[in-house]
Amino acid sequence: MNSHNHIVMRTLHQTPVSLAPEPSVHEAPLFLYKVAAGFPSPATDYMEDGLDLNEFLIQHKAATFLFRVQGNSMRDAGIVDGDKAVVDRSVEPQHNHIVIAVVDGEYTIKRLYRVRDRIELHAENPTYSPIVIAADSQLEIWGVVVGVVRRYPA
Repeated sequence: MNSHNHIVMRTLHQTPVSLAPEPSVHEAPLFLYKVAAGFPSPATDYMEDGLDLNEFLIQHKAATFLFRVQGNSMRDAGIVDGDKAVVDRSVEPQHNHIVIAVVDGEYTIKRLYRVRDRIELHAENPTYSPIVIAADSQLEIWGVVVGVVRRYPA
């Protein structure tokens, strides 16, 4: 990164949704059998231990937050409008991570790229151009996306 790019940590006006300090535990049954996404397979009755979604998605409770995704710039990464992005602030952002970034005060969810001496934020939708962090821009990598939650209509 060249000396012209400014990465700063600062207090933001927007407030992400914090997880409850002690999320309630509900283990859903986890079937041992894998589900084919192509042709149907015969059903089986094999089950593994239960799956606690809090334990599965959250490794650092105090540093984990949820963001509601707006828009479809990350659709090819499987993140679409209305999803809840699970963001861990304790994870060190690396090249190719999906991150919540704040560019000049605006939140965005993008893939982080370090290209030679500059930082870029890439969408996962070809209709969006990469965001190249300009010398006079301020960038904060707010956190790393570690999962996504989506609920389908019943």
